[in-house]
Amino acid sequence: MNDAQPVSWSTPIAGLFAISGGGILLVVTAILAQDGPSRLLIGLAAAAVLAMSALGIRQRPRLTMVPGRAPRLVVGTLTGPKDYPLDRIDRIRMVSYRRIGRKSAMLEIDVRHEDTERLLIFGRWDLGTNPHDVYDALVVNGFASVTSD
Repeated sequence: MNDAQPVSWSTPIAGLFAISGGGILLVVTAILAQDGPSRLLIGLAAAAVLAMSALGIRQRPRLTMVPGRAPRLVVGTLTGPKDYPLDRIDRIRMVSYRRIGRKSAMLEIDVRHEDTERLLIFGRWDLGTNPHDVYDALVVNGFASVTSD
């Protein structure tokens, strides 16, 4: 079995800072708006953009692979990291969805979380790289038993 170091994938920090900057720009625009409805709508947009940025920062790293004798995945969530050993991972697969006229690759991971089943879906934005590369790294580092093509 491969005793490599943990590998993490995350939303690019530069992208999160850019979104934060856009949110701050929206806050300034809301303050400078001349009428109440404009202030309200722009303020709501600013709050949504800043919340998305905070969520992205809170969830870093989004996915961590810990290879070795007992491989496991650690998923960053809003409430903190969640640990999934190999025996709680049912399936890892690649899927493609058609969105806005082009195909987008997604990494799907079926896990058992406490007494429920969860489907975790990661795209390029979540991982900061091509999901196919993450899938290949998972297969090479001990997760081949739960992958499906």
